Amino acid sequence: MKKKVVGIILSLTMVATMVAGCGNKTEETSAPDTTEEPTEAEDTTGGEDAEAPEATEAEGEEAPAGNADLADKKVGVCIYQFSDNFMTLFRTELQNYLVSLGFSADNITISDGANDQATQTGQIDNFITQGVDVLIINPVNSSSAETITDKVVAADIPLVYINREPDEDEQKRWADGGWNVTYVGCDARQSGTFQGELIGDLGLDTIDKNGNGKIDYIMVEGDPENIDAQYRTEFSVKALEDAGFEVNCLTDQVGNWAQDQAQQIVANALGQYGNDVEVVFCNNDAMALGALQAIDAAGRKVGEDIYLVGVDALSEALENVLNGTMTGTVFNDHFSQSHSAADAAVNYLTGAGNEHYIGCDYVKVTKDNAQEILDMVQ
Repeated sequence: MKKKVVGIILSLTMVATMVAGCGNKTEETSAPDTTEEPTEAEDTTGGEDAEAPEATEAEGEEAPAGNADLADKKVGVCIYQFSDNFMTLFRTELQNYLVSLGFSADNITISDGANDQATQTGQIDNFITQGVDVLIINPVNSSSAETITDKVVAADIPLVYINREPDEDEQKRWADGGWNVTYVGCDARQSGTFQGELIGDLGLDTIDKNGNGKIDYIMVEGDPENIDAQYRTEFSVKALEDAGFEVNCLTDQVGNWAQDQAQQIVANALGQYGNDVEVVFCNNDAMALGALQAIDAAGRKVGEDIYLVGVDALSEALENVLNGTMTGTVFNDHFSQSHSAADAAVNYLTGAGNEHYIGCDYVKVTKDNAQEILDMVQ
């Protein structure tokens, strides 16, 4: 069922035409009242005079089929939370690419779920009432996918899930029902594996500062209900164990993807365990940035007596990798994911259809390639 359609090749071939259109971040917008229509998406194309980035096809990638007049098609987009750093990059690029494909910016509405499923459900209901032609949804709770799918399918609206993957049972329902529903995203197990490899590649002699023969770590998780958080937590440690390392979890706590929560968690852990903390795993870069604040405040030095990894390859995190204040991160390719989501929407609108899973690849980031990724995302 799974099909790899895009990877880092897409991002590299698009740098020349896309970087100028990807640098602007959308301002945070408060969640609309669920009794009202969702607010119009902000102008994420860089202003009235800015040109949308040119669509560039990766080698081997199929262009969206058909020649439908997309300018008249209405697209509803639900984002779990506008203030999320990664989803800001994602929705900005999604907006730009949809316009480059021929959709009218006036017909693209992006709503902020404010990390509240009830709010987002109201927004989805409003989109259905408005009669949008396709929905692209980043669910607040992946566990709500069954309910969301049922109401959208009943309204005969194609549905593209992004970033937060519904479980295998839910995806099986789409296939069994022959529904126009797909998921576009990366396999979070890969990102966790890459985090573990970033640490394991350093070797035990480098990491084991207290000399107990183990890798002593703390884990800062995102949303415990989110499958990405679960997989990143599990597979980062599994990668070390599979490589033959003995590991010791000092503490595993939930930071809810938030920088301030991660800072407090890591500050407390460093206060409790002191120099026994050798590695800090964070499920995303925002939390890794908070962890770094706590590490600095404790007088520890990343790369010397402690090691820190995240996921997403945010600009600030990439700069930290380059200057040695983060051990590494994992590029969560918002270019390939947002473009694939838009292409899937077009395929539904033109009758070409999609597989029910469209996969993208993560990329391991070290000092060796951090500048290349930074040039791409800025």
